[in-house]
Amino acid sequence: MVDPATVSADHPALVALEKSGAHPMELAAFRRRLAQLADPGAGTLPGDELSPVDPLPRLDDLPEPDEATTRAVLDRLAVVKLNGGLGTSMGLDGPKSTLEIKPGRSFLDVIAIQTLALRRSTGARLPLLLMDSPTTRPPSLERLRGHSGLDDQPLPLDFLQGIEPKLDASTLEPVEWPADPQLEWCPPGHGDIYTALAASGIAATLLEAGVRWCFVSNADNLGARPDPRIAAWLVEHEVPFLLEVVRGTESDRKGGHLAMRDGKLVLRESAQVPDGDPSFGDLSRWHYFNTNNIWFDLQAITALQEADPAAPELPLIVNRKTVDPTDKSSTKVLQLETAMGAAVSTIDGAGALEVPRTRFAPVKTTDDLLVARSDLWELRDDGAMVPHFDGVPPVVSLDKAHFGMLRDFEARFPAGAPSLIDAERLEVRGDVTFGGPVTVRGSVTVDGPRTLDGGTLEG
Repeated sequence: MVDPATVSADHPALVALEKSGAHPMELAAFRRRLAQLADPGAGTLPGDELSPVDPLPRLDDLPEPDEATTRAVLDRLAVVKLNGGLGTSMGLDGPKSTLEIKPGRSFLDVIAIQTLALRRSTGARLPLLLMDSPTTRPPSLERLRGHSGLDDQPLPLDFLQGIEPKLDASTLEPVEWPADPQLEWCPPGHGDIYTALAASGIAATLLEAGVRWCFVSNADNLGARPDPRIAAWLVEHEVPFLLEVVRGTESDRKGGHLAMRDGKLVLRESAQVPDGDPSFGDLSRWHYFNTNNIWFDLQAITALQEADPAAPELPLIVNRKTVDPTDKSSTKVLQLETAMGAAVSTIDGAGALEVPRTRFAPVKTTDDLLVARSDLWELRDDGAMVPHFDGVPPVVSLDKAHFGMLRDFEARFPAGAPSLIDAERLEVRGDVTFGGPVTVRGSVTVDGPRTLDGGTLEG
């Protein structure tokens, strides 16, 4: 356990955060991260200190609750979507969740449709909340207002994630960047959700309304819908925290895996791997990959925070960047972050559940976007994204120089995504335009420059 009191209340970064108007709980959480930073091994989890996880319970083995139980458990559940991302890695300048995933439907549209359909079918309240950033809030709320019925919930549709000062890597004091002072600040990672819910007053409002459980997932993962089997199982067994995991595959290039350390489950993110440690991608050891779908008992989290305003204690992730992400010559900074799923190692009674890949279909790159827009996934009227593949989808690898940015990607698929139902792998190298309807079968590599006016590509 790290004692935040080892960091002086006069630390320049704490003073700057307090002047910004931060809530006392936000100050306490940031003070803990500063204390963790003093540890020489801060933010690292070496592979030789970890061991594989034994087989976990599986969603497919959980019983289906009856209609009355389904309504009761979902009536006490809030759906929270992490919605602070701008999609800058794909060249977007707005919320990634407003990106079109199927014709005429954005991520947020599908989330709204899913929530409203589940309310109608079960009769449960099932409030929807976004954890927004100041930038994503206006366009995201505007998008949701187009869905009749969401405004009827007696709770806000969103709350804001926190901010913290970036630290100058050489001094560990708040960085100064007069050219754009906004770049002096950053979000503290999605582990901030526990603090943000409490500091915003949303946690207390939910509990007063009789909502006890939260299901949290990324806004770009449309496979993450509330499942009554999980909700009922948590309530029956009084599990305070649950992390959904899937069997790792070659396509899981980012994120984190589950492991054991000193007899406890731990989540290791790619940013926590020490330099020179090749163990992260070893799927023969690390069977379970984090989906970033979590469930937690809001009452249990609140009790922890009453005893410690910085709770739950989460392992530190040190993100090393430049103050201006677009200028690699700008001042080097540290961003002190945490991952919400890491609570699996710090909350007594926490556990993990193996779920099918259909609950984990995030869109982090244009490779993922092509898969989501293709015929591998069908969007149904109730918002369900139904897969048309067995096991795992084919691996798609597009040339980053020509497909990495959304504008370049869309220019090279004027006829839409190719058919991938019969594909095993699609690799595109160089400048290739899919100018007409294309079907991919087996494992295919396409070299450019080239324009495909249609037809079938086979291994």
